[in-house]
Amino acid sequence: MTDYSAHIPFLPTSVEQLLPLLDLAGRAENLRLWLGQSLTIEPHQLFAYCAGRGLQAPVGTSVTLMALRHPYEAALQARSLAFVTGRPVVAGYGPGSTDFQLALAGDRYRSPLTAVTEYLGAVRGLLNGETVRLDGEYVRLHATLPHLPHPPVDLGLGVLRPAMARLAGEIADVAITWLCPPAYLRDVLIPELRVAADKAGRPTPRVVSVVHAAERKPRRDPVDLALSVCGAHLQAPHYVDMLRRAGIHAAPTDPLSGARTLVDEGIFLSGSLPELATGLQAYHAAGADEVVVNLSAVGATRGPAVATRELEFLLTALGSMRRPQR
Repeated sequence: MTDYSAHIPFLPTSVEQLLPLLDLAGRAENLRLWLGQSLTIEPHQLFAYCAGRGLQAPVGTSVTLMALRHPYEAALQARSLAFVTGRPVVAGYGPGSTDFQLALAGDRYRSPLTAVTEYLGAVRGLLNGETVRLDGEYVRLHATLPHLPHPPVDLGLGVLRPAMARLAGEIADVAITWLCPPAYLRDVLIPELRVAADKAGRPTPRVVSVVHAAERKPRRDPVDLALSVCGAHLQAPHYVDMLRRAGIHAAPTDPLSGARTLVDEGIFLSGSLPELATGLQAYHAAGADEVVVNLSAVGATRGPAVATRELEFLLTALGSMRRPQR
């Protein structure tokens, strides 16, 4: 598995937008494609469509929100995706914001850690072929899945803060970070993962860091780019708390200032291709096993075609692809 992978750099609104990206993935060296929770085209269905169009790359979700699907449906979708792609899948999950929980379920997870523990435990049991009997605080399940051989499904957990890192160390295969600075990853999250995994007598989860980036170009304001894709995160309490723990000032009432801070602190990477490569390499140096290049800001402001083309140039600079003609 290459050390670099790619987040789909736009929220798809048509399948035709994906075709250049599928061509790119076919020419890359074992590139994993990631997509977070999309509310345009659902991620599992999108990746299944891509497999039908010939995509042979492994895929991952970074992350899907638990309130949208029962663990039984989550396990069924994850293993179905592994089956139709013929490749290992990373199925990443997270509780999402309290506003999202309230909007869908009418209540919030009073203990997100308990909710995640029950959810991942149920999904893992089903994927292992077990009959799951669980009457938990958040999950009720008495069922098994019919036998179906499929490539491995690794269970991922969105990790922002120490408590979730410890839980990931205990129960997850992959810890997925988003907007986490490299130093915070190195000094806080990874040590928590390792200690918890050691106590549980299991391997430390792989660390996957999703990193926003955009090449510096004329008439591009990196702060506007950061705001276009990070504005909602900068107003979400769990992201604000994570950034503050990392020593990064973030005010929910002033996302523009927060976006400027993300750029100034190198959390939203902006610069030349060599500068972007250096910024991404900092995540490997901090201990990330896989760094996911995310050009969603380019996709949001310049469109899917531009974002896909610039993704190819950046992956080439990182050594993950043959050099394209510019």
